[in-house]
Amino acid sequence: MAVTAEEGEYARDAERLADHEVDQAFASALRLATLQAQHPDYKGKALVLAQRVKQLERTVQQDQVAVQQLTSKSGSSSTQTPANSDLDVAKAQLGLDSDELADAKRDLARVSGDTSVEIQEELNAHEASMRQYDHEVQSGAQIAVISEKKHTTLAGRLVAWFDQRSRYQLLQQAQQQAQAAVTALTAQHNALESKADANHAVSPDNAKDRATRLADIKTERAEGQILSIYDDRLQTEQQLAAVYGKWSAQVLLQHRIVLHLILQSLTVIVSILIGMLLIDTLVRRLLAHPAIDRRQAQTFRSIFELGTQAVGVVLILFVIFGLPKETPTILGLATAALTIALQDFILGFLGWFVLIGKNGIHVGDWVEINGVGGEVTEVRLFSTTLMETGPLAEKGNPTGRLASFMNGFAISGQYFNFSTSGQWMWDEITISLPATENIHQMMERIQSVAVEETRENAARAEQEWRRAARGGGLSRFSTAPMVNLRPSSSGIDLQIRYVTRASERAEARNRLYHRVFEMLQEQKRLAPPEQALETENA
Repeated sequence: MAVTAEEGEYARDAERLADHEVDQAFASALRLATLQAQHPDYKGKALVLAQRVKQLERTVQQDQVAVQQLTSKSGSSSTQTPANSDLDVAKAQLGLDSDELADAKRDLARVSGDTSVEIQEELNAHEASMRQYDHEVQSGAQIAVISEKKHTTLAGRLVAWFDQRSRYQLLQQAQQQAQAAVTALTAQHNALESKADANHAVSPDNAKDRATRLADIKTERAEGQILSIYDDRLQTEQQLAAVYGKWSAQVLLQHRIVLHLILQSLTVIVSILIGMLLIDTLVRRLLAHPAIDRRQAQTFRSIFELGTQAVGVVLILFVIFGLPKETPTILGLATAALTIALQDFILGFLGWFVLIGKNGIHVGDWVEINGVGGEVTEVRLFSTTLMETGPLAEKGNPTGRLASFMNGFAISGQYFNFSTSGQWMWDEITISLPATENIHQMMERIQSVAVEETRENAARAEQEWRRAARGGGLSRFSTAPMVNLRPSSSGIDLQIRYVTRASERAEARNRLYHRVFEMLQEQKRLAPPEQALETENA
C-alpha cells in the first residue's frame, strides 16, 4: 500500500512491529502449550491414551536396550550368525514400536488439545515466508510532494484522490484492529495473571516437598515469562496502532496535496473558459466597427469563434487527460470512425468555405436551394437558414417560414443565387387576342413595344454575360425580346419573353402590361368599328 517514501517508512515500521508481534504470539502459544503439557489433566479417552503412551515408551526403551546388547554381541563380523539375525529382528521391532508411540502421541495431542507441534510447524512456515518476502521487497519510492506531483493531469489526480481515500479507510481499519488486539491481549494477560495468582495461593510453600516445590517454581517462572511476552505484545500492538495513525495522517497530508492540485487543474480550466469568453467579446467589439462590411464581419466572427472554441476544447482536454500518447493505429481508427459518424457535419463545414467564397451566398441574397426559394438570413459553420419567399413568381412575399439546410449542398448538391452580379433573369407575360386578319401586325407592334421597353436591360445583360463568359460561346445568344403565337380556345395567345433584373421583375412586368394596354387602346381609336370591337374584346 505504500506509495511515497514517507509511507514506505511507516510500512516498514508496521511490518517490523507486526512481524515481532506474530513471533511473540508464537512464543507465548508454544510456552502455554508446553506449560499445559507439564501439568496434564487427562480424563476419559485421553487418560487411556496417556497410559498407552507410557507403556509404549517403556517398550521402546526395552527395545533400545535389546538392540544395544545384540549389537555388542555381533561385533563387527560380517558373516551371517544367529546374533545378526536377532539384531535385525530387534531393529524391526524397535521401528514398529516407535511408529506406534508416535501415532499414540499424535492421538493424545489431538484428544487432549496439545497444539505445540502444530504451532511449531506454523512458526516454521511463517519464518520461511517472511524470509522470502524480505528478499523480494525493494524500496524506490519518492517523497510525498514529488510523488503526488507526478500526476500532471486532472484525470490522474482524481484517480489518486480516490485511491488515497481507499488507502485511508484501510489504514483506519488496520488501526482499529490493532486497538482491538490491545484490548484482547489485555484481557488474556489479566486472565493468565489471575490464574497464576490463584494457583500460587492454593497451598503454602512449607506444605510441599522438594520436587513439588521445584515444579511449582518452574511453572511460576514459565507463567512469568508468558506474562512478560504478553506485556511485550501489548506494547507492540500499541506501537503498531500508533504507526497506523501516523500513516493515516501522512495519507491525509497527501490527500490535501492532491486536492490542491485538483483545484489548480480546475482553476486552469476555468481560466481557459474565461479566456474564451474574453476573446469572443473582444472579437465581437472589433467586428462591430461600422467600417467593416456586415457580411465580412459575420464571416470573420464565425472563423474566430470556431478557432477559439477548438483551441479551448483542446487545451481543456490536455488539462484533463494530458498530451496524447496513443499509437498511430488507434488514432487512425478513431479518426476513421469519427469521419464516418460525422460525415454530414464534415461536408457541412467544408461547404461553408465554398459558400463564403466569391461565388457563394451571403446574408440578404435571394437564392434557391433544393427547390426552396427565399432570402438568406444566416450562414453558419454547418447550416444555412432561409426566410422562405415562395416560388419565383412570388418573390418578395415571404411565407414566414424558416428553412435550414446543411452546408453540404454546396459540395454534393446545387444552389441558385439570384443576387450575384447583374441579377438578370428571363421573364414572360401572356396576352390573349381574338383571331383577326391583322394579328401579325399587332404581334409586330407588341414586339416593338417590348423591345423598346427592355432595350436598356437587354444590352446590359448581354454585356455582362459576355464578360462573365470571357468572350466564350455566349456570343451567338441574343437578349432581344421574343414574341410567340399560341392558339387558344378564345383566339390567339401572345407569349412575350424578355430579360429583366430579378429585383425589378414586378415593375418591369407592370410597365410592359401598361404599354401594351395603351397600344391596344390607341389601335381601338384608330380602327374601324368592327375591328375596334375585336380590339376591345382583346
